[in-house]
Amino acid sequence: MDGLIHTLGKFDDPRITADGQDRAHVEYTGTKTLWFNTGTLCNIECANCYIESSPTNDRLVYLTKSDVLPYLDELELAGEQGIEIGITGGEPFMAPDILDILEAILKHGHSLLILTNAMKPMMRERIQNGLLRLNTLFPDKMILRVSMDHFTAVTHDIERGTGSFQATLTGLIWLSDNNFQLAVAGRLNMQEDEATGRRGYDHLFSKHNINIDVNDPVQLVLFPEMEVDKDPPEITTACWGILNKSPNSVMCSNQRMVVKFKGDKSPSVMACTLLPYDVQFNLGRTLAEGRKDVSLNHPFCATFCVLGGASCSA
Repeated sequence: MDGLIHTLGKFDDPRITADGQDRAHVEYTGTKTLWFNTGTLCNIECANCYIESSPTNDRLVYLTKSDVLPYLDELELAGEQGIEIGITGGEPFMAPDILDILEAILKHGHSLLILTNAMKPMMRERIQNGLLRLNTLFPDKMILRVSMDHFTAVTHDIERGTGSFQATLTGLIWLSDNNFQLAVAGRLNMQEDEATGRRGYDHLFSKHNINIDVNDPVQLVLFPEMEVDKDPPEITTACWGILNKSPNSVMCSNQRMVVKFKGDKSPSVMACTLLPYDVQFNLGRTLAEGRKDVSLNHPFCATFCVLGGASCSA
């Protein structure tokens, strides 16, 4: 064991930490949220995008309706009905099959949480008409969570590019005016502090009659930052007691993400929405294969989930 302690680096071994302690792991308890990543292509390139989405990054290719249907069938066979289905990207509204995918999910009786920047891809006439139709056919079954990093254009545009704040605000106003269920996701580290941030968003939303309760942590989510150059502590089995935290509170206990790697014929099931490229978190091709324990063997496990206390779901 002494030799192991001296040769292991942090996060090198899925079972043991660098100082030789048992690494924490999380058992799968059933599906609360199943995510579909529709592809990493995006209409913008953010300064600090954890998934490196951009107009040129197609490491994860567009999902099609035929990619998605087998997973909906698997959920039904497992008795996991009426759950939350998350749609993420890239920018989901760039995927050619996105409206067909959304309708198939809703017809299977699930609810939708759609992550979007609410910019040009969402504002195309075909997409707007499709969303209006689905919102009429399946009332109260869709939440669109819009990424708005800060409540001012100056700070938001530092992350997402000049003009992006105004484009997102235009989309957010359209969604609110058309009675969609809404949420906004901001970045905690870009706020002066959380209370000031919520007041700033409240002023913005009130000015534009946007129907979001900023004091509701589901309607306005301020996420901790995922910074790859940080050096967080490793999570050991002893941490659960020290932190008074249950493994069941970590999102890999009840969430999985379906992605399709460029060049693959079939999608893969990833253990975590935040780690789409890490092969050690690729659990297989099916949801059945994905029902494995997950070792907390990445810095994001500590910074975002265990210590940050965040979850991507609603």
